[in-house]
Amino acid sequence: MLTPERVALPGSDGEHALQEKCDTTARAHAFYQHQVLGYLNPSMQAFITRQEIMFVGTADRHGEADTSFRAGLPGFVRVLDEKTLAYPEYRGNGVMSSLGNVSENPHVGLLFVDFIEGKIGLHVNGRARIVENDEFLRDASASESVRGDVPPATGRRAERWVVVSVAEAYIHCSKHIPRMQKIHEEIQWGTDDVRVKGGDYFKAKDSPR
Repeated sequence: MLTPERVALPGSDGEHALQEKCDTTARAHAFYQHQVLGYLNPSMQAFITRQEIMFVGTADRHGEADTSFRAGLPGFVRVLDEKTLAYPEYRGNGVMSSLGNVSENPHVGLLFVDFIEGKIGLHVNGRARIVENDEFLRDASASESVRGDVPPATGRRAERWVVVSVAEAYIHCSKHIPRMQKIHEEIQWGTDDVRVKGGDYFKAKDSPR
């Protein structure tokens, strides 16, 4: 008699082992079945195009992790199709910690959180690659959606893009997400003004090394 083929579950071996240990397997499997997709459905795509902020999780080849923050006008993260999105990398502090990790280890975890209207979050996990801006604009599949970007004079011209092939997409529940109110103020994109950038807010410059 043939035994049924085991279906691979989302997630890591570690989380599956802890589910067994903590007796949450049934709940976890229900979540996998009903909430985890291997692509961005229309509702997820629309949600991403409304967001102004995103958190980016990366790790180097040794597994040393880093979490960073990205922001832009609504639509700064471009949904190219249901399995692909791209986000711009603007001029920053020059450290390039996230990009450095991606160059060694393409696995990336993105978290979008709407603190204002929907009070909901969306996880997108996948594999990333770095594409220089000129090359990205030459790509026929992407050019139409990005040529109307904000002109370089505003300081928001992308230097390069991170293109993510989506492996998983799933909800982050709203239960503990605080509701916030958006305050409209001028954002000085691309500035090198130390005061505007936050200066030495945590007094790290003169702290013991």
